[in-house]
Amino acid sequence: MEPASNACTVKPDGQPTDGVVGADRSTSRSDSGSGDDSLDSLSNRVPRCPLTPSLSPRKRTTSQSKTEPPLLRTNKRTIYTAGRPPWYNVTGTTFKEAFVIGLCGGSASGKTTVANKIIEALDVPWVVLLSMDSFYKVLNKEEQELAAKNEYNFDHPDAFDFELLVTVLRKLKKGKSVKVPVYDFTAHCRRKEWKTVYGANVVIFEGILAFANKELLKLLDMKVFVDTDSDIRLIRRLKRDISQRGRNIDGIIKQYNKFVKPSFEQYIEPTVQSADIVVPRGGENFVALDLIVQHVHSQLEKSKLRWDISALASAHQGQPLPKTLSVMERTPQVHGMHTIIRNKDTNRDEFIFYSKRLMRLLIEHALSFLPLKPVSVETPQGGTYDGKRLSGKRITGVSILRAGETMEPALMAVCKDIRLGKILIQTNHDTGEPELHYLRLPKDISEDFVILMDSTVSTGAAALMAVRVLLDHDVAEDKIFLLSLLMAEMGVHSVAYAFPKVRIITTAVDKEVNDQFHIIPGIGNFGDRYFGTDAPSDWCESDEGMDF
Repeated sequence: MEPASNACTVKPDGQPTDGVVGADRSTSRSDSGSGDDSLDSLSNRVPRCPLTPSLSPRKRTTSQSKTEPPLLRTNKRTIYTAGRPPWYNVTGTTFKEAFVIGLCGGSASGKTTVANKIIEALDVPWVVLLSMDSFYKVLNKEEQELAAKNEYNFDHPDAFDFELLVTVLRKLKKGKSVKVPVYDFTAHCRRKEWKTVYGANVVIFEGILAFANKELLKLLDMKVFVDTDSDIRLIRRLKRDISQRGRNIDGIIKQYNKFVKPSFEQYIEPTVQSADIVVPRGGENFVALDLIVQHVHSQLEKSKLRWDISALASAHQGQPLPKTLSVMERTPQVHGMHTIIRNKDTNRDEFIFYSKRLMRLLIEHALSFLPLKPVSVETPQGGTYDGKRLSGKRITGVSILRAGETMEPALMAVCKDIRLGKILIQTNHDTGEPELHYLRLPKDISEDFVILMDSTVSTGAAALMAVRVLLDHDVAEDKIFLLSLLMAEMGVHSVAYAFPKVRIITTAVDKEVNDQFHIIPGIGNFGDRYFGTDAPSDWCESDEGMDF
């Protein structure tokens, strides 16, 4: 083992590899509560790079692979301080992978504490902490009985589902949504409910055998071995297993001597040779952790790629509108309703009433593009009627908050018992980029036709991000239908160019977008007019009103 020191041991022949990822950022949101603390005063207390010794190891009886949210908690509310900028280019293709840090070490060596310290010091949002504890194999009846008697070796490589682990980590690295099993240490089994994990620019993967698989090692951009004295590890294990996992001291000692210690010496300790960095004393070694954080920051800066919204404005000038676009017929009724809602003098009640009428017509029009299959039914008179039925499992509606949410009632009025999801996208004033701030999608959405709703689309920036999120959740591109009351030609071209299989449906298309990326002649800020509010300066109201 490496000698203890005040810093980390960097192996001269194993420099950390370069990551391929950009730093994810987002804007602020007050999640709950109504305390007196202001955002400004709270932001001054957000921990930056210095490492503090007050952070304690997590406590759990089940595995906790999860996304660490960028937030600051007070006793009254939660402030979200950051979010995720575009992780794809104007073609809709992901251009950066997550930077994966692998943490290896013996049982109770402090891997999770080190992981949390790194997360705290990195000060970058959208960090995923993936624990190897989640990937224990499902035990058969005989193995369950052995585990209950502390006769099963949970520290042996055969105890882990490496095939599933590699699959999950590879998808996370590529920015995909994944489902992670939850392991119950008390019952020695996987729970039925799996956690959905999505969206990271940094993935921290920790486990006792994190370096024991060749395929896993290929996915790690930085490999850190946490070296802690065996006596300290035993004491920590005793405290943890007694207080958190309901074990008795005799069983813990028996398991340690029979399985834990021999497995460490045979399978875990030798993998230190694969490490780029060895950290003596775990989470207490602040010098070592600072060096790790500095290196990760440098890799994130190297791979950072700004998303140029101005490129969208000029990329498709003069091009014909795409064939995937469907504009509702401009009947006298539709024309008249547009006249009312575009008029700046229209009062709010009339604006809402005629907007809702247009939304209902738009939804009905969009449903005509869903694939149908022939079906025969028997009428009450005993006759046979040859009809049509949806060719697919179901339809799910997803609104881009906040203005897209206004279209939900029309969708629910037309589609009975429809499932709904929500995506919140805001604008970062410093970068001018749209950022993913909040996401809630129904389970198994990958099997559905998805109606993606936004009130207006000017540049297409928010729509591009929303479609990319759906694709990352394995929704088929040709099953996504983007609906909007009003679009600019620029936004139509941007979405169609990036995602040529997405069906784009609207009631009208305006030709121009001004220097502030407002649609001209346009409809104004739809959300403000509908809800009777003045939008915050950093609000990305769909694409309409994006302050660049």
